[in-house]
Amino acid sequence: MEDTLRWTLITAIAPVAWGTNYYVTHEFLPAGHPLYGAVIRALPAGVLLLALCRERPHGSWWWKSLALGVLNMGAFFALVYLAAQLLPTSLASTIMANSPLVMMLIAWALVAERPQLPHLIGAGLGVGGVCLMLLTGATSIDPLGVLASVAAMVMSSWGYILAKRWSREVDVLASTSWQLIAGGLVLLPLAVVMEGAPPALDIPAVLGFGYVTVVATALAFVVWFAGLRHLPAATVGLVGLLNPVTGVLLGTMIAGEALTVRQLCGLALVLTGILLGQPVARRVRCAPAAR
Repeated sequence: MEDTLRWTLITAIAPVAWGTNYYVTHEFLPAGHPLYGAVIRALPAGVLLLALCRERPHGSWWWKSLALGVLNMGAFFALVYLAAQLLPTSLASTIMANSPLVMMLIAWALVAERPQLPHLIGAGLGVGGVCLMLLTGATSIDPLGVLASVAAMVMSSWGYILAKRWSREVDVLASTSWQLIAGGLVLLPLAVVMEGAPPALDIPAVLGFGYVTVVATALAFVVWFAGLRHLPAATVGLVGLLNPVTGVLLGTMIAGEALTVRQLCGLALVLTGILLGQPVARRVRCAPAAR
């Protein structure tokens, strides 16, 4: 039970870091360069992790790294970058909040992890809470941005479960570095052809990319994949709902505004949904009956 709690807390680092990513991308990174944005995010992070693990792909991990790199890193980063430029953070985060449900269905098919009722209820509460926190009905909707968010959510959910299925074969630090490098290398020629010269970066953009690369990519993906290795996919997916929660709290702190009653209700629903999906909570409830 303590081990499960520890891994849940470690995994939570990832969505908290990702929750800051939309703000950093929208405020500090150059618009109109989603491919270069993804390359600059992925390649340095992958090289950094490779320098730490000092292990190259072997055997089937050459093509597995490529497949996971495209799903989890390359195409995903470009789509998220595009969505962050086209959509309000609230709408993009709400779409991505459906990821736990998609992950549960894919995990059921690929790794035989059948979603339990608490997971399904938790996912429903979590999505409802995110809608309460973020959606006001006054946001403008860009169809291309919505399509980018949905595609990013489905592709990454598929890639996460594949990574979980193959996770026992190699060290998590190594597999994460290979994915990042593969995803970045796939996107690099596309960026050159479609976007021309790399964007000019001022000091805020350089610092923004530094944060996104080290914290929101290298560190976040290592702990996320480690969590998938040690926890059920449904549990990890629900922990991912901390992403929009972080975005709301960060926006509130920056704007200096108090949380509204609606946002507080949504926050309570999200946290309840996350708790329902934790194996620890279910074991604690069952303990008295077992005595």
